[in-house]
Order: sequence, then structure tokens, then C-alpha cells
Amino acid sequence: MKTSKTSQKNGALQRGFRIGKLGFGLVGSYLGYQAQNLLLSESGKAQRRARFQKKASQRVSGELGSLKGAAMKLGQLLSMQSGVFPQETLREFAALQMHAPGMHATLARAQFKASMGKFPEDVFREFDPEPFAAASLGQVHRALTRKGEKVAVKIQYPAIRSAIENDFKVFRSATFAPQLTGHLPTAAIDEVQRGVMEETDYVNEAKNLKYFREQFEDIEWVTVPRVYEELSSDRTLTMSFVEGRTLGSFLETKPSQQMRDLVGARLAELFEIQTCRLKVLHADQHPGNYLFRPDGSIGMIDFGCVKRFDVDWRELRQFYEEWGWRKNEAAARRFLKIICGPKAPYEKARKILPDVEEWLELFHPRGSGDLFFGRKREPGLERKMQAAWNRCLRRVFQNKWINPEYTFLSRADVGLRFLLEQLGAVVNLSEIARRVEAGQKTSKAITS
Repeated sequence: MKTSKTSQKNGALQRGFRIGKLGFGLVGSYLGYQAQNLLLSESGKAQRRARFQKKASQRVSGELGSLKGAAMKLGQLLSMQSGVFPQETLREFAALQMHAPGMHATLARAQFKASMGKFPEDVFREFDPEPFAAASLGQVHRALTRKGEKVAVKIQYPAIRSAIENDFKVFRSATFAPQLTGHLPTAAIDEVQRGVMEETDYVNEAKNLKYFREQFEDIEWVTVPRVYEELSSDRTLTMSFVEGRTLGSFLETKPSQQMRDLVGARLAELFEIQTCRLKVLHADQHPGNYLFRPDGSIGMIDFGCVKRFDVDWRELRQFYEEWGWRKNEAAARRFLKIICGPKAPYEKARKILPDVEEWLELFHPRGSGDLFFGRKREPGLERKMQAAWNRCLRRVFQNKWINPEYTFLSRADVGLRFLLEQLGAVVNLSEIARRVEAGQKTSKAITS
């Protein structure tokens, strides 16, 4: 036991050292890059900047990918910050969604036996020792059951739970001061850690898969994998194989604008069904969790992170669309309670409204009618929107106000909009929302 604890402690120290070393290395590289800029022309500076961004991005994504766990989750979140990072950086981070370094075949085989009591070849007719997808917490292999059914077998990385716990210990230590003052609420960190740890429980993920498969069974254009319970455990999950391309691969086929709009409308419909009807949301709205097919149908995968919530998304969306907090004081109080939580003092919380309005004027100007996504916008608008949104968040954190459910829903909404942006889809989000609320199947009506 003592040896095990010592080993875990050394592992945590090593991970912390690697993260710190990465940070210092990037600072040094940046200083060197700036020094060389003094001797370059404007065109030379642009070329140098592009090379630096690519090299730094590769270094960060490579290190985060090899660390796995919570560190790699950070890279996945960064991949959706389209208003902050250049496209080269986003491409590198996006590779972390499904193409991280995998386990050696021998280790994967041993992990499967430790979980299931038998080696893969004793369970399946065929089992591919090379993973076709590897992410932050585990990797996925193709296999055939004894009956000849194509399945995907997800195997968890060894000791990933302790690695996550250790990563959060490092993070909590590094952010002790803002936690002490209340500017970074401990409850917010607890919620993030809870969500990541939940993804390591494959029994829970199997329950999530069954729930969503039942909820979406009458939607012919979406596929949720079926769980093979007899071939699964808390660290191994066997599911029916879902065909389809990742977002990047799908876009390489150069789909028509009509197809992009169709897929975008369907993604938006799935989001509205979850947020408005079910109040249960597939929490990771990133490209690695969707597969796309030539006919516009969609596969949903990776249900480790699912969130149930109480915030009324329809009410929040209506506030955004109508600037509803301006109607009267009662409406303003309600809106601020959703954003900042019930404990935020009203008079002080009102100070955030100018920042919200600045962001919303860029995102959904007053009197603009239906909210369309994907229409041509002025150059640099995404960066302006991101900067305004960051000011809102800074104001919330500075005043120690935060509603974890609002933060969660906002993050999911950002993920959806990132997907639509990458698709280049023109989507009438307002119309889709109205039809979902009315119980109609929206995608056919909208795209006919």
C-alpha cells in the first residue's frame, strides 16, 4: 500500500512538473520569437508569427495529449475557442478529440482482461489491437462479436481516475488565492471535476446511452449506439459500431451548402430537444462526439458526460431574443438570478447588464427578428463577440457570482455554435426552437 501511494505521489509530481515545464518552455519560445521580430520586415513578421503559432500549438497539443485525463480535456475545450485562437491552433487542438496517442496493444489487452476477466480474443470473434480513436480517458477498438456483429470497444486508460484527481489537486493548489477570495468558487471547480470523473464510469455511460437511444428512437436521421451489457464493465464499454465521418473528414468531401444547412439544422434540433424537452444534455458539444454521413444523418457517440439541469433554457433564450430584462424590474431580477445565482445582490448584479448588452448587440441586435446563424458577418466580429463575452465572465467572477448551471448551458451553447461555424451552415435557430417547442419534427420542414 505504501509503495502504491508513493508511486501515485511521484506520478502526480511528474505530471505537475511536465505541465510547468511546458509553460516555461512556451514563455521562453515566445520571448525568442519577439526578439527576432525586431529584425524582420512586416511580411517576415507575419510568416514568423504563423510558424511560431503552429510550432507552439503542436507542442501544447502533443503534451496535453500524452498526459491524457484532465489535462487533455483542457485541450479539447480550447479547440472550441474560435474567437480566441488562430485556425492553425484550433486544428492542432481539434486533433485531440479522437487522435491522441493510444496505449500500446499489449497494455490495452491487459487492461481489457483486468476489466472483463478474459483477453479480447477469448471474447470476440475478431478484435483489432490498433485503436481507431483515442481521446482523453480511453481508446476505441473495432471488433466482431461471436455472432458477427460489428462493435466498438472502448477501453479505459490505466490509473486514469487517480491521474484526474492529481491534476485537480495541482490546479486547486495553483488557484488557491482566487478560491480563498471567492473569485473562483470552489463549487465551480468541484462541478468540473465531478463531470470529468463521471466520464470514467462506463456503467453510468451505458445508462446514458440507453436513455438517449430511447429518447431519439423515433428520429430516423440520428443514431445512438446500442450497449452490449454482457461485454461491458465499469472500465470497458462495448457498443454497436456507428458509421460516419468526423467533422473534418466530412468537410473534406466538400458537401453542398444545402447539405451543410441540413446537417446544421439537425444539430440545432437535437440541442433544442435536449435543452427544452428533456432537460438532459449531452454535455460535450464538440466535433469528436458526432459522426456525419453522406445522406445528412448523424451519429452521436461518447455519452460519458451527461447533465441534468433545472434552468429553463426557453426562458433564457427568450430573454436573449427580446432583451427581456428591460421590460420591468421583476424581469431584470429573474434574468440576473439565472445568470448570477440566487445569492447575488440585485443592485450590484445589475452592473453586469451593460456588458451583456454589448455582447448581445453583436450577437443578436435588437429588432433583428429571427436569429440566423452562418450568414456573412463583418471581418473580426467573432473576436469582438468573444472579447465582450469575456468581459461578462470577468465581471461575474470578480464579483463572486456564478450559477454553475448557467455556465454549463452557456458552454454547451458555445459548443453548438462552434459546430455550426465549422460547418458553414446557415440555420434559423429561432424557427427550429419554435418548432421543437410545438412538438414538430423541424429538420424536414425547415430544409424542404
